[in-house]
Amino acid sequence: MSIINIFYHQLPCTTHSYYDLSSDSYQIRIHLTHSPAVVHYWRNDIYRIRRSRLNCLIVGLDIEWRPTYIRVVKRPVATLQLCVGHRCLIFQIIHAPYIPGSLFRFIGNGKFTFTGVGIKDDAKKLLDDHGLEVANVIDLRVLAEKKLGTRELRNAGLKKLAFAVLVKEIEKLKRVTMSRWDNPWPTPAQVQYACVNAFCLWRLGGL
Repeated sequence: MSIINIFYHQLPCTTHSYYDLSSDSYQIRIHLTHSPAVVHYWRNDIYRIRRSRLNCLIVGLDIEWRPTYIRVVKRPVATLQLCVGHRCLIFQIIHAPYIPGSLFRFIGNGKFTFTGVGIKDDAKKLLDDHGLEVANVIDLRVLAEKKLGTRELRNAGLKKLAFAVLVKEIEKLKRVTMSRWDNPWPTPAQVQYACVNAFCLWRLGGL
């Protein structure tokens, strides 16, 4: 397993912050925010960097919400993670004053492909909880099964997929996966977890 380092850039504001996450093979700039303006900036940055590939853009998509141990209690999506290349957005949607139109248009763009594990369920929850409709999704489990011819990957989680396809192990600590994702400011461990997941989803989608 690669050693991952995460560096926090302290800013004089209460709406967003930046992190740099790095390992021996990649470095990712993370935008953590509940500000619609920062989401808009991130989207424009992606359009600038990937302007030659906007007809076939691949986006890793993941969501998190506060865990509940009571079946009848349903928690809304707290964070939306999007990753394109070495740019990751962690949008604290539950704390946002509103969802910017640029985000609706971004994830509703049928030319883009949003990749995830169980992503149809994630897309439905985003639509039910926040009215965000993801236009074009691909479940990486189905894609991996077709490419590798391994039937058991159809029910695999992200950790197993990453190892099977990327030959890399990713850490999935229960104390992080089951933590309070609706807190006003995620911990560095939550930020790292959310970013690594979204990045792996993007990497797997591009293979």
